[in-house]
Amino acid sequence: MTQENIADIRRRLDNLKRFLNIDERRMKIMQDEATSAHPDFWSDPKKAEAVMKEIKLNKFWLVDYENTERELEDLKVLREFYEAGENVEADLKAQYQKALGLIDKLEFKSTLDRPEDSMGAILEINAGAGGTESCDWASILLRMYVMWAESHGYKITEAERTDDDVAGIRSVTLEIEGEFAYGFLKGENGVHRLVRISPFNAQGKRQTSFASVFVSPIVDDTIEINVPPSECEWDTFRSSGAGGQNVNKVETAVRVRHIPSGIVVACQITRSQHDNRERALQMLKSKLYERELEKRYEERDKIEGTKLKIEWGSQIRNYVLHPYKLIKDTRSGYETGNIQPVLDGELDDFIKAYLLHATKKV
Repeated sequence: MTQENIADIRRRLDNLKRFLNIDERRMKIMQDEATSAHPDFWSDPKKAEAVMKEIKLNKFWLVDYENTERELEDLKVLREFYEAGENVEADLKAQYQKALGLIDKLEFKSTLDRPEDSMGAILEINAGAGGTESCDWASILLRMYVMWAESHGYKITEAERTDDDVAGIRSVTLEIEGEFAYGFLKGENGVHRLVRISPFNAQGKRQTSFASVFVSPIVDDTIEINVPPSECEWDTFRSSGAGGQNVNKVETAVRVRHIPSGIVVACQITRSQHDNRERALQMLKSKLYERELEKRYEERDKIEGTKLKIEWGSQIRNYVLHPYKLIKDTRSGYETGNIQPVLDGELDDFIKAYLLHATKKV
């Protein structure tokens, strides 16, 4: 463990300090906390919630930075003990690995530097070319994302789901609530291609299936998006799925079409039509916000253009289960032959590889 190794971590941390505006965030936290202590702070709940949200976000970065800096200082002290002849070589190596891991993690998180990255996510999965096989593939992707979200402590709500007549799902919409859910999942946008021996083919032939994933940020009251009632067409339908006396009896599920954009959103979360209308309108605003972000960030891929062609040649990730086992992201080039953990929700390596790759391109 050389002084140059330690100096390299110091340089990387100093770069992050400037990039993440640590000093400004620390000052802003002090100012906002002073504001929140004012007696009439909650007289305007919407404004107060925005301030509290900003405090939480700034602390998210500040705590991680300060933890890394603390471990680096401990590393420097151990190095001084080592140079003084103390028997601390094992501790020195362990502390170096700890500090190195924290700086790597902080550099990865620094890719989530856009305002929308800290929001929750609405994730849609739609089966593509391939019939029942693709519907089954869509259900496998659903399980994968649910397991990923659960492992990160996110709250998951199934807003809408359409099952296939034979197996799997034709489409599903999830709300994934938690810090930076959108930032982590935004790279999942696109077509996912599966190659395997079909369980629905008696001859055991290899089958290629496709499903699309589309992710948008969940907007909250701090983001103003005006949707005039005259621009919306509403209709109701019977909820599908198990549970509840109203299911398949009362038209509590709702569907809204935004006329100018053509966006359609359906929601059947609760047995209250009013509640479902409110949730559907929020989801519509989230989609409109995502559309606006696409216009604002010209370097982003045209997601909707990809979704319209859920078939060969448009995939962002290939999942090959036969004749060999390999999952490969076509953008970052990251791949693994250990496929089962990925299908069980261990997506972080793919997410990290994509985000770092996208950052380098910008």
